[in-house]
Amino acid sequence: MMAFVLIALIAGAASALMFASIISGALISLVLFYLAPLPLMVASIGWGPLCASLGGIAAAIGLGALFGLPYCIAFAVTVALPAWWLGHLALLSRPIGKVAVGHAAPDAAAPAQPELEWYPVGRILLWLAGFATLTTIAALLTLGTDAETIIGTLRRGLMRMLRATDPQSSGEAGQFVDALVRIAPAGATIIAMMTLTLNLWLSAKITATSGRLRRPWPDMKTAELPPMTLVALCIALAFCFTGGLLGIAAQITATALMMGYALTGFAVLHTLTLALKSRTFWLGSTYAVVVVFGWPVIAMVILGMADAMFGFRERFLRSRQPPPLPTP
Repeated sequence: MMAFVLIALIAGAASALMFASIISGALISLVLFYLAPLPLMVASIGWGPLCASLGGIAAAIGLGALFGLPYCIAFAVTVALPAWWLGHLALLSRPIGKVAVGHAAPDAAAPAQPELEWYPVGRILLWLAGFATLTTIAALLTLGTDAETIIGTLRRGLMRMLRATDPQSSGEAGQFVDALVRIAPAGATIIAMMTLTLNLWLSAKITATSGRLRRPWPDMKTAELPPMTLVALCIALAFCFTGGLLGIAAQITATALMMGYALTGFAVLHTLTLALKSRTFWLGSTYAVVVVFGWPVIAMVILGMADAMFGFRERFLRSRQPPPLPTP
């Protein structure tokens, strides 16, 4: 029990230090800030959600005592809560078959365990999109409670940064800042979605390497979002044209869901290239183009949405199955 509590406190302290490092203003602190959920996620997946919850509560209280209530709430919402819940979902399972008592295999020392169905990766992606939406909206609400205040605060902050680098900024710079302000919520959502996904993947890899991952590694090529996600995306896109705070929230939600479809689009790409001899080259080139230019990720979003509507992967995998043997 003492070792369990010690692991929780160490994970919470590491997350809190990484989160608070942003105060220093150093460039490396930005990387540490985005990786702040990682220690708690490792604790959650390796030692259970209770371990992450104990560490997260202790870390939030410590940050609140040192830096004030806003830091406590920000850490709890953006770091501790996602780490605890995503770790819980990663270990969630249910039996899909039962073994009758007394009917174990003859050479088995104990009755066979029922086969488990683990929480689908696609639904975890949906939760990642939800947490990315929540953290981005919460961050914007710290700037103001209405759209005009939020946009004005963002614009003034960007203008101060621009004038600090170029004191003789012209009117064209002001137009550039206005454009940045309009896309800032979507950009923040993309960063939140990608960093949460990276943290969850890294924590699962670390736990698997240490031998504490209790679920088999999922087949990422089969990841797909629930069918109603496409309906939710269409509704969010419709509300993007309403304006005001509701329009900003809809823009953030739509961006998070589209990033979820982008990730499933990569899963589709991994499946459709199985028959190619130069598969590694094409996959590597695609990832490089997306990372360098950014905007080609739209193609992955379209591919993921098309697969959700037309089932490309299912048809492709069905076509690769060997034909049934003729009956005598």
